[in-house]
Amino acid sequence: MDILIVIEDNNGKVHRMGLESITAAQTMAKDRGFSIAALVMGSNADELATQVSNYDIGEVLKLEHDLLSSYSSDGYAEAVKQVVEKESPKYVFFGHTYQVRDYVPKISAKLMKPFLVDNVLMNSDGDDTVFTKQMFNAKLYSDMIAMDEGPLLISFQSAAYSSDNAASGSASVRDVNINLDSSMIKTQSEDPFQEESGGVDLTSAEIIVSVGRGIGKEENVPMAKDLAKAIGGELASSRPVVDAGWLSSTHQIGSSGQSVSPKMYLALGISGAIQHVVGMKGSKNIVAINKDPEAPIFEIADYGVVGDVLEIVPKLSEALE
Repeated sequence: MDILIVIEDNNGKVHRMGLESITAAQTMAKDRGFSIAALVMGSNADELATQVSNYDIGEVLKLEHDLLSSYSSDGYAEAVKQVVEKESPKYVFFGHTYQVRDYVPKISAKLMKPFLVDNVLMNSDGDDTVFTKQMFNAKLYSDMIAMDEGPLLISFQSAAYSSDNAASGSASVRDVNINLDSSMIKTQSEDPFQEESGGVDLTSAEIIVSVGRGIGKEENVPMAKDLAKAIGGELASSRPVVDAGWLSSTHQIGSSGQSVSPKMYLALGISGAIQHVVGMKGSKNIVAINKDPEAPIFEIADYGVVGDVLEIVPKLSEALE
């Protein structure tokens, strides 16, 4: 194959950013006439293989091994490295998750091949592919062309490609084997992070009402909660609200919080700093209410209202109820 997509396990389901990587691979394959395969591994490899086989890719490589039943950076790095050496893809695609940031640099070192990280775009330039990433808090964009013959390790920023655009199809499943023993695993990973009791998994929410410092003070937060309840959504926030102690960190959206892609994201008093935008730019519809007509959030909003959230939100809740 030309492109190998490494799929991440999210409790027995394909991680959303794995689906986004499938979209990216299909985009490149259509443009360059490349073939695609996806790699699934770990204790849920069977379930993942079944899910991924429903997409328009050539085949699914299923890797099962006792030492891959739980995540370790050494085990995953060695496993992917051996599969890459056997299959010889030109490109290896990943979603830029915390797990990928942990183990893929080790693959790069083992293979002595470049790892182009956190890309937001790719375009063809003759026989080359140009990958684009953000720099200096997205104030600049950097184009990169890897001169190496490959394999090239590529990760994509959350929402760089939409998971909804991954084309369905039917792929065959093939078992692959590696040589892995316990002496190769010198690190032990902690259990995966779990939200605190009562925490909210915003990544699965279809409607999100998110508040920023424009809400004014903690006493105004219940007003946003009422609106979220009225439209059947979940409450979220930008970092300043969490830093102020008005909401817990489980509600935070952005580069240091959760990344979401709901059907509707209602931003109340959020200016739209890049640290927040990277966590919600994949939303299908963005509605912003802000009294500052020059707020950056309006640059990405599908619908914008210039006004005071303290006046608009109560009336909106009342109308909806």
